[in-house]
Amino acid sequence: MKIESVATARLVLHPLSRDEAERIVARESGPEDLWGEGYPGDGDVRANTGFLRGLAERGDPGAFRLYEIRLDGVAVGGIGFHGPPDEIGVATVGYGLVPAVRGKGYASEALRALLETARVAGAAGVKGDADLENPASHRVMEAAGMRCVAEDDQLRHFYLGF
Repeated sequence: MKIESVATARLVLHPLSRDEAERIVARESGPEDLWGEGYPGDGDVRANTGFLRGLAERGDPGAFRLYEIRLDGVAVGGIGFHGPPDEIGVATVGYGLVPAVRGKGYASEALRALLETARVAGAAGVKGDADLENPASHRVMEAAGMRCVAEDDQLRHFYLGF
């Protein structure tokens, strides 16, 4: 199944293949990879390790995969789903950007596009969470239309239903 890139006003969300995910986990770029300084980060490596595990266990997740966030053709972060939607149709999202491009609205822009991708692909909703001491991530999810639905001693939980 060929998954198309998702373009926003300033970004391209590039759907990652198995080979690309393996290079990210190994932190070894190929000749076709343009990685910004600091990419891939530890979160990208963890997410792509999970993506590869999901590919091995469940097969290709279609639209519910990981995407590289590209700015002017250069990978500056990642965004995507932890896997396909759960039994009630809710997908879980995660994202991250290299420090040099944070604070410019790119994460919210990418998340809005990913939420629309999930809606079109048939998800009933999308959830995400962030550490209590990460208000920037809270603002990203709120700016993308997600609402805080719960908070515990470590995390704020966000959700958007379709």
